[in-house]
Amino acid sequence: MTSDPRIPRSESEAIAPSAPGKAELRQQLLAARRAVDAPTRAQWDQAIGRQVVAWWRAARPATLGVYWPLRGEPDLAPAYAELAASGARLLLPVVVARDAALAFADWRLGEAMVRDGMGVAVPAELRLQDCPAAVLVPCLGFTGERYRLGYGGGFYDRTLARTPRPLTVGIAYAAMQVAFEADVHDVALDRIITEATPPSIGCPPARA
Repeated sequence: MTSDPRIPRSESEAIAPSAPGKAELRQQLLAARRAVDAPTRAQWDQAIGRQVVAWWRAARPATLGVYWPLRGEPDLAPAYAELAASGARLLLPVVVARDAALAFADWRLGEAMVRDGMGVAVPAELRLQDCPAAVLVPCLGFTGERYRLGYGGGFYDRTLARTPRPLTVGIAYAAMQVAFEADVHDVALDRIITEATPPSIGCPPARA
């Protein structure tokens, strides 16, 4: 991903407030995340990637939804390569409609990518699958109660509202922990992994 051309999400959907104050908070967090220097970001990404691999090896979900990094999100490309080499079946999210839950497509590292209707990278050969057993959820911000602040589109909220709900692992930098009031539609994640997550917390699954 670092070596691959990034396919950016459409800027028109970047900041969509869902509650008073959240728009400003999103702007602040985006600016703070983009301000992290490259060496520090690389170090943090490696630390997060190690925790993700350790968690996967303990939890062993049948399928794992991952993400293509956008707007300074942690780049876990080396971890994805290690997971794929270890037998993990990776899926990428696909936006099918603005008001719908995410779909997921089978993803093989190195295959050709194109933009979907929202400008997000998806495999050129779209092989849609059932919702994965576990999902890595990129977080712009998060609370101590594991509520996630995203970009305001509601895609992950609708995805996690489905039954059965996948196991959810939020991915974020530790500095992005903030305080905000959760909305009624917000769903707490099962776990948050940051560069500061102790190995004893990052490894075992949070629930069956």
